[in-house]
This record gives sequence, structure tokens and C-alpha cells, in this order.
Amino acid sequence: MFDYTLINLSKNLKIERKKISSIFLCISEKIEKKQNWILNIIFVSNEQIKKYNNDYRKKNKTTDVLSFHYFEDFSDLKNTDIAWEIVISEEKIFSQALEFQIKPEEEFYKLLIHSILHILWYDHETEKDFLEMNTLENEIAFQVFSKNFF
Repeated sequence: MFDYTLINLSKNLKIERKKISSIFLCISEKIEKKQNWILNIIFVSNEQIKKYNNDYRKKNKTTDVLSFHYFEDFSDLKNTDIAWEIVISEEKIFSQALEFQIKPEEEFYKLLIHSILHILWYDHETEKDFLEMNTLENEIAFQVFSKNFF
């Protein structure tokens, strides 16, 4: 199961570590890929995530979240190594929560689930891939929160 570090989290967002752990546990039970390394979850401004989106994806626009894989082969990593990072726009969490009429914390958990699936090599580029990823997202959200976010 993942270990993680929250970086630059403001006091405006009330994240519960117990819920993050429940998400990680649920994912580790559903997906048979090794998840023993550290995941950094970094909160940034819209301006910063737009820069990252342009630098790494060549898309010059703000996005809500970016997921970074640092290794293709994990065999030589120690459990204390940082293997992945998720960069999230805290501003987008609040604006999207308002748009979707959910709590900002729920929007964060939704983005977290989505990003972790990307880190574990799930994608939504084709209709088939979208359906598979969306089904997993809904199963995880329902198991952890007793409701679907997606």
C-alpha cells in the first residue's frame, strides 16, 4: 500500500488522513500491482499547474491534477523511495467542488482516486479504457464513501 506525503496543503482544505488511507487500502485490494513506495501529493496554484501542464504535456492551460511516474522498473526501489507525485491545483478543487455541488474535500478525494489510477497505468484515451477506469473509480468511491463521485 502507498505511503504518502502531503505538501503545501492549506488550512482551507480539511483532508482526513483516515479517508486517504481507506482509499489506498481499497485500491491495493482491487489492483494487483505493487504499491509499496512513497507518493507525494503536492498542492499548487493555478498558475503553477498551468506551467507544469505546458512544460510536461505541451498544453498551455490550467488543469486540476497531474500525475507523474518516475520509474518504469520498480525492482530496485526501496520502500522509502518516492516513486510518484500528484500535483493538484487547490484553486481548482474549490472551483470544481462548487461547479459539481460537492464539498471541496470530496473533490480532492475524487481527484486522488483518479490520479492514483493513472499512476497505476490506467487511462481513458479510448472508450474501453474510459469505461474500465470509470468503473474502478466508482467502485472505490462507493466502497470508501458509500457514494459515487464520478
